[in-house]
Amino acid sequence: MSDFFQTGVVATLHSLEKNNVEKIEQSLARYAEERPIALILPSLYSELASAALKNIVTILKDIEYIRRIVVTLGPARDREFEAAKAFFGVLPQKTTILWNNGPRLKQVYKAIHKAGLETGLEGKGRSAWMAYGYVLSQREIETIVLHDCDILTYDRRMLARLCYPVTVPSLDYDFCKGFYSRVTDRLHGRVTRLLVTPLIRALMKAVGYHPLLVFLDSFRYPLAGEFSMDANLVRVIQIPGDWGLEVGVLAEVYRNTSVRRICQVDIAENYEHKHQSLSPRDSAKGLHKMGVDICKSIFRTLASEGIVFSRGLFKTLMATYVRTAQDMLKRYDDDAAINSLVFDRHEESLAVETFTNGIKHAAEAIAEDPLGVPLISAWDRVTSAIPNIFEMIRTAVDEDNA
Repeated sequence: MSDFFQTGVVATLHSLEKNNVEKIEQSLARYAEERPIALILPSLYSELASAALKNIVTILKDIEYIRRIVVTLGPARDREFEAAKAFFGVLPQKTTILWNNGPRLKQVYKAIHKAGLETGLEGKGRSAWMAYGYVLSQREIETIVLHDCDILTYDRRMLARLCYPVTVPSLDYDFCKGFYSRVTDRLHGRVTRLLVTPLIRALMKAVGYHPLLVFLDSFRYPLAGEFSMDANLVRVIQIPGDWGLEVGVLAEVYRNTSVRRICQVDIAENYEHKHQSLSPRDSAKGLHKMGVDICKSIFRTLASEGIVFSRGLFKTLMATYVRTAQDMLKRYDDDAAINSLVFDRHEESLAVETFTNGIKHAAEAIAEDPLGVPLISAWDRVTSAIPNIFEMIRTAVDEDNA
């Protein structure tokens, strides 16, 4: 039986028909005339040589409903920026490369800092945020879509399904999150399976009912990096600049629009990309650091909702999390067994222990500094402080790409 269940408070759009990509693309081509779409690609220079990004570019060459593509490039030297321009120059859409550490955009970042506003630390969050600013400066774009550049299983169906809910006006969504399975010969997605979901459910037990926790628990893959969003919503949200990016975006979307205008969509039967190491002994690396950042983002978001995190609550939460994660680990073991998948009980248990340590580090950080690193400023705040900021961004980027 196809999975058509609607669980939680967020609308779930399932993949019940596998062969309708042409119909979806025809609808997108029609509606994109009135609601133009921009695709943002956060990319590292090293990814230009990858099979994943080469395949993505090959597929994008044939996508006609995308009006504009913005590649927001991580740290790159002059020659690497020029190589990126040549690499993406084969795309037929209006394609622009943002050289985030180039001299012109550095001046833009300095101007924003001078106005007393936050731009975050160097990384994916800040790169994506600047890309939002550039897209907003074009004024023609209505739908903004973002996905990573390391997707090995990328296809045109994935992109079409991601764009559809926000672009087609009859659906009336402001935000759409992608979800998918992550399975090879074993289950992947450890941070979602063994940290985020059991932590949220442990929080429900420890602090009681809270609508934000119910909202977060409604997403099948809350850490997915693929989403589409109405441009007006992009203007008003703040985002974290660390690994708490995905959870932080969900919290901001929850705060700034109605839950009925938020959905999640099945974009792939399976999804494969590069994997991070667990780094159980080093909380500053790999999935260990990712877990710490995610926990801090969740705790600070809940604190802003009025929840008081005392030391006693954190101790209760850690004990509740461990029990919840262990119970879920048993379920995953059984799921792997019936599907004849590899399941390393020791490695999975080690991941739970590592994430428990991450919760402890996050709790200590919250106790020491409840506010932490400020979120990156919303673009409506930036434009209020610097009325000509969009013109500054557009000029800097266009001169780089000339």
